[in-house]
Amino acid sequence: LADLWWIYSKPVPADSRELWTLFLQCSCITVVIGGLFYNWMFASLEYSWHLSVAMAVSFSLLLLLALFLVHPARCVFSMIMPTLGTKQGRKLLFSTCIMIAMVNITPNIMSNLKTILQLIKCICKNSSDSLLNSTALLDKVSWEFGNAIQETTNSLYRPMNGHFRLSLRQNSSLIYQKMHLAGEKISREFLSVEVLVKDSIRVANRLAAGFFVLCLCFESTRYLKNYLTNLRFDNFYITKKLERLATDRRAAHLLVGSSKKLIRPTGLRLSWEEVVLCLVQAMLVTVALLLLLLLVAMDHFVFSVADTAVRKAAQFSAVLITLSIKYKVSAGVSCPALRIMPFVSKVIRLPLGELPLGDFNRTYHHHLIFSSAHCTISPPTAPNPSVLLALGLLFCILYATVLLETFARRLCREIAASFFPDWEEQRVLHLYRKLCRRHRKE
Repeated sequence: LADLWWIYSKPVPADSRELWTLFLQCSCITVVIGGLFYNWMFASLEYSWHLSVAMAVSFSLLLLLALFLVHPARCVFSMIMPTLGTKQGRKLLFSTCIMIAMVNITPNIMSNLKTILQLIKCICKNSSDSLLNSTALLDKVSWEFGNAIQETTNSLYRPMNGHFRLSLRQNSSLIYQKMHLAGEKISREFLSVEVLVKDSIRVANRLAAGFFVLCLCFESTRYLKNYLTNLRFDNFYITKKLERLATDRRAAHLLVGSSKKLIRPTGLRLSWEEVVLCLVQAMLVTVALLLLLLLVAMDHFVFSVADTAVRKAAQFSAVLITLSIKYKVSAGVSCPALRIMPFVSKVIRLPLGELPLGDFNRTYHHHLIFSSAHCTISPPTAPNPSVLLALGLLFCILYATVLLETFARRLCREIAASFFPDWEEQRVLHLYRKLCRRHRKE
C-alpha cells in the first residue's frame, strides 16, 4: 500500500511499470466514483436514467484524464475525501437529509391531509343528502295531515283543500352539483400545491447539491493553495520531520517547552480553538436536528389525526329525528241570537256548542346519516420507519463529522505533505526557526 501511494503521489512516474500502475489506480477510482455519481444523480437527485448515464460517463472520462495527467488534481481529489468530514461535507449531508425528508415526509403529510379532506367531504355529502331526504318526510307528513283535515265529520266545516306541497327537493341536484364542483376544485388546488412543492424542493435540492459539491472542490483547492503559498498556514504540528530536525540540531528541548502550543497530528489532544469550533458546529447540527424532528412530529400528528378521524367516522351512529304532530280542532256557534231562536240553528244545521272535527296525533321518525360505506376515502398512511432510520443514521454521521473535523483537516495536511515533500521540508524548517526565535526571546 505504501508503494502504491508513493506511485500515486509522485509528480511523474519513473518508468513504464509505475505509469501503468498509476493508470490502473486512476481507472479503478474513476469507475467507483462514476458509479456513485450515477446513483447520486438518479436515486437522490431524481434525474432521468439516460441523463444520469451520460453525465456519469462524461464525468468519469474527465476525471480519469485529470487524475492521470495532472499531479495537483490528484492531490485535490485525494483531499476531497477527508474534506467530507468538514463543514463542506456536512452541508452536502444536510442537503441529503432535506431531500429525504421532503421527498418522503412531506408527501406523507399531504396524503394524510387529503384523507382528512375526503372524510369531511364525505360527511358533508351524506349529511346533506340525509337532510334533503328529510324533506320527503315533511312532504308525507303534510299530505297525511291534509287528508286528516279533509276527513272531518261535518261537511260544513270541511276546507276546500287541506293539502300543501313542499318543493325543497327540487334543488337537490343543484346542491349535489355544487358540492361536487367544490370538492373537485379543492382536489385540483391541493394537487397543484403538492406538485409545486415537490418540484420546488427537487430543483432547490439539485442546485444546493451541485453548489455543495463545487464547495467541496473549492475547499480542497483553497487548502492546497494556502498550503503551497503560506508557510504559516496550518503549521503547528509536531511531525516526525520536525522531531528529526530538532534531534539533528540538538534542540529537542524546543519541542518539549512548546508542547502547549504544538500538537501531534496523530494524537487525540485538541487545541482550544479546535474545541470551540467543534462546540459551535455541534450547536448548528442540533438546531437542524430540532427542525427536522419538528417536521417528523408534524407527520406523526397529522397521521394520528387522520387515523382517529377515519376510525371515529366509521363508528358514527345515525341520529334519530322524531317529528310528533298533535292536532285537535272543534267548531261551534256561540252567538246569543241563535240561542234565543233555536229553530234557526236547526234550519241551517249549526251546532249550538262545540263540535269536534277530528284529532291528528302521529309520530314520524327519520335517521340523519353522516357516513356511508360508499365513500371513497384513501386510508391514512403511517410514517415510514425506514426514512426515520436513514435520517437518524445521517445525523449520527453529522455529529461524528463534528468530532472528526479536526482530524480530517490533519489528514488533509498529511496528504498535501505526501504529494509535495520538498515543500513540507520548507514548512518544517520555517516552524523550527519560529520556535528558535521564540525560545531566544523567552
